[in-house]
Amino acid sequence: MTYRQAWHWSVSEPSDFWAAVREYFDVIGDDLDGPALAVDTMPGAVWFPGARLNFAENVLRHASTPSIADRPAIITLTEANEETQISWRELEARVAAVAGAFRDLGIGPGDSVAAVLPNIPEAIVALLATAAVGALWTISSPELSERATLDRLSQVKPKLLIGAAAYRFGGRDIQCRTALDGLRSLLPSVQLAVLVGGDPTDVAGPGSSWIDFRSLTAHVVPTRYERVAFEHPLWVLFTSGTTGLPKGVVHGHGGITLEALKSGALNHDIGVDDICYVAANTSWMVWNVLLCNMACGASVVTYSGSPIYPGVDRQFEILARTRATKFATGAAYLTRVQQQMTTPPKDTWDLSALTQILSTGSPLPASTWEWVHENVKRRVQLGSSSGGTEICSSFIGLNPLDPVYLGELQGPALGAAVESWNPLGEPVVGEVGEMVIRRPMPSMPIRFLDDDGTRYRAAYFEQFPGVWTHGDWITETSRNGFIVHGRSDATLNRAGVRFGSSDIYNALDDVPEVLDALVVGVESATAGGYYMPLFVVLAPDQDLDDSLRERIRTTIRRHASPRHIPDEIIQVPAVPVTHTGKKAEVPVKRILQTPPGLTASVSRNSLADPDAVDWYIAFSRRRAID
Repeated sequence: MTYRQAWHWSVSEPSDFWAAVREYFDVIGDDLDGPALAVDTMPGAVWFPGARLNFAENVLRHASTPSIADRPAIITLTEANEETQISWRELEARVAAVAGAFRDLGIGPGDSVAAVLPNIPEAIVALLATAAVGALWTISSPELSERATLDRLSQVKPKLLIGAAAYRFGGRDIQCRTALDGLRSLLPSVQLAVLVGGDPTDVAGPGSSWIDFRSLTAHVVPTRYERVAFEHPLWVLFTSGTTGLPKGVVHGHGGITLEALKSGALNHDIGVDDICYVAANTSWMVWNVLLCNMACGASVVTYSGSPIYPGVDRQFEILARTRATKFATGAAYLTRVQQQMTTPPKDTWDLSALTQILSTGSPLPASTWEWVHENVKRRVQLGSSSGGTEICSSFIGLNPLDPVYLGELQGPALGAAVESWNPLGEPVVGEVGEMVIRRPMPSMPIRFLDDDGTRYRAAYFEQFPGVWTHGDWITETSRNGFIVHGRSDATLNRAGVRFGSSDIYNALDDVPEVLDALVVGVESATAGGYYMPLFVVLAPDQDLDDSLRERIRTTIRRHASPRHIPDEIIQVPAVPVTHTGKKAEVPVKRILQTPPGLTASVSRNSLADPDAVDWYIAFSRRRAID
């Protein structure tokens, strides 16, 4: 059977396919033999009715396998290159101890646990312990502002808060205790607080209301997992939230368990002999993929330091030191190394163990694709994926059987009925269309927080009722691969012809003076009016003179089309990005669309550098006056 044949079966007979996934991986649980998909509708699909299972139990089953139990489950590296390992057997014992402590503290089904932790082993232990007792988990990276963290955690209403006293990043020790105390005071639902790290006497001293995380692992406790309904809430992930409070997406134990096994073991070929390094902070859904990789029996690398300290090639050093076989990172990181490294990483670091690089977060430029094979490793599977927080996985991306073509995503993931549709709801090949998913997937959200289903339906099912519309523009190629052009609500539209911003960003790879760029299209009040400015960040000592402007236009025309040439090219001090590194195209578009005298609806807390939008607000006001 070819991959394409397997995919066709997986989306034409989804109940049979997901039942086969459950059987093939011998998922642990009760009453899992019934129909996988009992109600085949979107929204409202019903999976494995009556079944009961636990995500943590299915991850930690590897601790009971004699050939795996003493292998490392977690390999931790610090900025100082200090390495520690936790075996599967040790991990199971720690999770059992923390879960037992949680139960003693009154944490169980119906309760929420919120963490403010970097990418450290304690975060994995606490997540698995939370899942083991049937409570709901969510996590934020400590680098988020207090306001951004509060916007997320206040929606979860946590009973238990876990925070890191400090962490090291970029050669500096970042103290978090004051911020945690402030956050705790603003979360009235918090009844218990646990501190990771710090001075034990300070945590346990007179008047301290924090519990030392180390004390939770001090006792030997029998392993026990609360088996819950298939759709029982497991964790909450948050979308970028560029125009208001971030949406809290609730996922279930059963859906994530099945998706983890299918995506990891089948689409990404991950198994017990792999070491996976996922370069992500804990606020990004890609961090949760670490746990999904562990469900496949792989070892994972945790690293809480700077990804570019002491050099931009730091992540390749981590790969070499840990002998990692799988590497997941943002496309922006690979492009940054390409632009700044003069010595190829392959000449500096031993990457012989590396078999796969997964690029995500944004489209991977073709030039970076070529650079990786020439300068990192020629015989490595480099693939880009596109999915979302909404399913904690990919809709389209890698598979181990099909060839990889430059600039294309290999194809749809198993179980993901992905198509490109025109505005009439017709599948199209070879032209830009809306990415839709025609059949339900088990890891689609159970619900949004504080939503009766109205916001969920409006987000994905309004344009084409009964069909998931994801909000990305894609092109399906004649080879059944895909090209992702960017968000459809930020997609450019000149005279009815739609194209993605990535087309322009890719063209600018040939203009070394341009370090970063952002392009938006703004519909004007006049009939048919359209304004498409290109904002560019230039290298030091470069000026945006007429010569450079013309070279930018010529390069875009040559690599894209005359239709892609911007109406105006403007030098800016910075390009605003979200906490996951995505260019904030939609917020900037809204700023430029906001009428004079009104304030643009932009959530600054969703941006890595909130002050970066001030320039665009001032520019919009000047433009309105002019």
